[in-house]
Amino acid sequence: MMYISPGKERCVILASYLVENNTTVRAAAAHFGISKSTVHKDITQTLKRVNRPLYNKAQEVLAINKQERHIRGGEATRLKYQSKKQRQAKKEM
Repeated sequence: MMYISPGKERCVILASYLVENNTTVRAAAAHFGISKSTVHKDITQTLKRVNRPLYNKAQEVLAINKQERHIRGGEATRLKYQSKKQRQAKKEM
């Protein structure tokens, strides 16, 4: 049986979560309580050497996320200003 280091095991766990939940790097980082940079590096660099089929699936999810990021960013901005407007309306009451 081959020894898998904790870093390599972590990248497989992170990528599996990303693929199974079709989530973002940011959401995976929040779920596991680690930085976005760590998740991204594990999935784009370490995983490539550890598990190529999983790496390919993770890259598909990352590509979709990259294509949709402008939509999520716009939605976040819209919600931010909507919330700000609601707080302002409550203050005026």
